[in-house]
Amino acid sequence: MNNFPVSYLNSNDGSGILAFGEGERFVMNENSNLQDLQQFINQHVGKYIFGYLSYDLKEQIHQIPSKNPDHLKFPEAYFWVPKNAVRLHNENIEFLQGPKDAECFNFINTFLEEETDQNFHHYTTQFKARISKEDYIQKVIQLKEHIQLGDIYEVNFCQEFFAENVELNFHLDTYFKLNSITKAPFSAFLKWDEFAVFCGSPERFLSKKGKRLNSQPIKGTAPRSMDEKEDDLWKEELKNDPKERAENIMIVDLVRNDLSRIALKDSVKVDELCGIYSFETVHQMISSISCEISEEVTFTDILKATFPMGSMTGAPKLRAMELIEMHESFKRGLYSGSIGYVTPTGDFDFNVVIRTLLYNSKEKYLSCSVGGAITIQSDPEKEYAECMVKVKRILDGMNA
Repeated sequence: MNNFPVSYLNSNDGSGILAFGEGERFVMNENSNLQDLQQFINQHVGKYIFGYLSYDLKEQIHQIPSKNPDHLKFPEAYFWVPKNAVRLHNENIEFLQGPKDAECFNFINTFLEEETDQNFHHYTTQFKARISKEDYIQKVIQLKEHIQLGDIYEVNFCQEFFAENVELNFHLDTYFKLNSITKAPFSAFLKWDEFAVFCGSPERFLSKKGKRLNSQPIKGTAPRSMDEKEDDLWKEELKNDPKERAENIMIVDLVRNDLSRIALKDSVKVDELCGIYSFETVHQMISSISCEISEEVTFTDILKATFPMGSMTGAPKLRAMELIEMHESFKRGLYSGSIGYVTPTGDFDFNVVIRTLLYNSKEKYLSCSVGGAITIQSDPEKEYAECMVKVKRILDGMNA
């Protein structure tokens, strides 16, 4: 595959945006901050910008650092102005940015051939759990004690599955194989330097169209079944489960509160509460919250008010993030961060990085993390089982 950066944001409805080619980059390191990111965006108004935000930007936004081990070593944020960007819709190609030269057409043709070729490579990656089931259950019990004491109402607790000494030589093949398993609406592929992201996310973090912001947090999961009657039963059970609804509503309240910090007066609205949506591997409970903002509100103003997303932290957000750092065994990095793009007019759309494989070719390290919301009603065994539902289809499917 070409050495230049590539990003593919795939809606899995026949449409997507493909960006590729060298261009100016912003890579966040210890010498840069959110103000520098805003400056980069301001300098490239009128261009498409693609990139990601790591969960650990919370240190800049909320002064909550992570001391947990970081095996992936991804930068905290990465944005780039690609040479080319095209919108794909079935057989149609709309050129958004860059020249229509031979190099451009060659790459698009190679990419589309890879997308339609379902003859995937066989993977035999052996993943290990960062913590044991016993440790996981003990951590959930400890977090429930914090809830009992009134420290928090809900916390998103995550664990990592990882593989070492991994040689991934066919990045597009890896992504399209994952996508054949998840078929999610906020799927993404991102590759630059030694870093690669294979994302099968069903969740939108935040989008902006004109003055309107829209967030669609997911809280509540049920498995899928090949048997139609059993599948309908799982779906109905999720819809009426008081624990799952309580989880979702708590995060809706958190998102409403976050948006209210930057919203125009009386503009925050819950457009849908606890809707049930079915994806390839799971049923999910999703709500939709929106608001309007003034033109003066910048991209990083929005981040400071809303990031990290409530569905991946808990409530209250700050205390939940502190407890996450105390009880989790790995640095989340890009997992539970966000991938997306900014348009030439300043609109944007960003997902939540879940159901994702993260890879560093220099470290030969491959990671797939999973989590769930812990509330006072949580049964630790069931929480562990829910994590396994989410992650098993991905890990087993990739090795099939």
